Amino acid sequence: MRLTKRHYKWLIAGIVLLLIAFSVVRALSARKAQQEAVAQASVAKAQTVVELAATDVVKAEVRELSQGLPISGSLKAVNSALVKARAAGELQGLTVREGDLVKAGQVIARVEATEHTARVKQAQEQADSAKAQIDIAQRQWDNNKALVDQGFISKTALDTSWNNFSAAQANHKAALAAVDMARKTLDDTVLRAPITGVVAQRLAQPGERVSIDAKVIEIVDLSRLELEATLGAGDSVDVRVGQQAALQIEGSNRPIVAKVARINPSAQAGSRGVLAYLTIADSAGLRQGLFAQGTLATGQTSSLAVPLAAVRTDKPAPYVQVVENNQVAHKTVEPGVRGEAGNEVMVAVKGLAPGAVVIKGSVGPLREGAAVRFTQTAATPAAAPAPARAASTAKTAP
Repeated sequence: MRLTKRHYKWLIAGIVLLLIAFSVVRALSARKAQQEAVAQASVAKAQTVVELAATDVVKAEVRELSQGLPISGSLKAVNSALVKARAAGELQGLTVREGDLVKAGQVIARVEATEHTARVKQAQEQADSAKAQIDIAQRQWDNNKALVDQGFISKTALDTSWNNFSAAQANHKAALAAVDMARKTLDDTVLRAPITGVVAQRLAQPGERVSIDAKVIEIVDLSRLELEATLGAGDSVDVRVGQQAALQIEGSNRPIVAKVARINPSAQAGSRGVLAYLTIADSAGLRQGLFAQGTLATGQTSSLAVPLAAVRTDKPAPYVQVVENNQVAHKTVEPGVRGEAGNEVMVAVKGLAPGAVVIKGSVGPLREGAAVRFTQTAATPAAAPAPARAASTAKTAP
């Protein structure tokens, strides 16, 4: 039978309908398979059990928290001296260099003293001349006094001789003062160490002509060092003389104990910071200028606390993960003051019941409601377990 044009149209329409029906059936099958996969994943997720070790949890308890302030600064010598020239001239005899030990009163250099020696001699000769004038005026006054008693001269002449004698005495005293000044200047040509210490800088060279107040050497006493720390205006309120700090030198593991010795009564003009000076208990092996940082203990407080790392902030409000009825629960908390308990940084919290089993921060985020199984006997974990980091794994229940 011959197919007409109308028959072709019906055939094409039937093929299209078959294709559409096939596509719908295939889409429905794919959707059903997807729903079944999601359902199976939900069931598997619901059956997931988180395995925790005893060291993965800690009990929330009231603890004594040591509060402190972070401090830092450079070490400085309590006693240091900058030796300057007190007389002008050529510098001679300077042999000490950086690192050399000097003692208080030790001669470390001299300024060429020829001119100053001549001035002392000149002043001494002028004093001797003034002394001779006193002797002459003394004899004149004695002679005139005898003549007045005999009536040979007037009393006015005696008064004149007395004035001459007084003037000669004054001139002699002035000459002696000039001798003292010249000797003082000569003594200033000798430079002595004012303190016992170590030469930190040599600022002049032998043979160099120095002026008055020219810097020659710097001496520091390393037997007593202190840390100069800048405190914030608010932090300085809690700092008291006598408080101790644990410091560490940059690049060294040696612990250093320091104590607040002085607090500047005035804030700095620019930064408004307050300077605190901490003396170093044992300065052996330390040097001026080394950078140190550490914590200044300002007091203790008693609060319900958990490890700082256990407080999570990946939600709008801070929370901790706890184990309740063998399931993970998220408890919103309000963090408070921080401090140290043992060797761990703790934080006081509100919103948590004492004795709550808190999951440590090293475990990572866990789904709320997930079942928990302890790999060790840890239904009531130790109050302060060792800070060892135990791995946590998730397994699917059979």
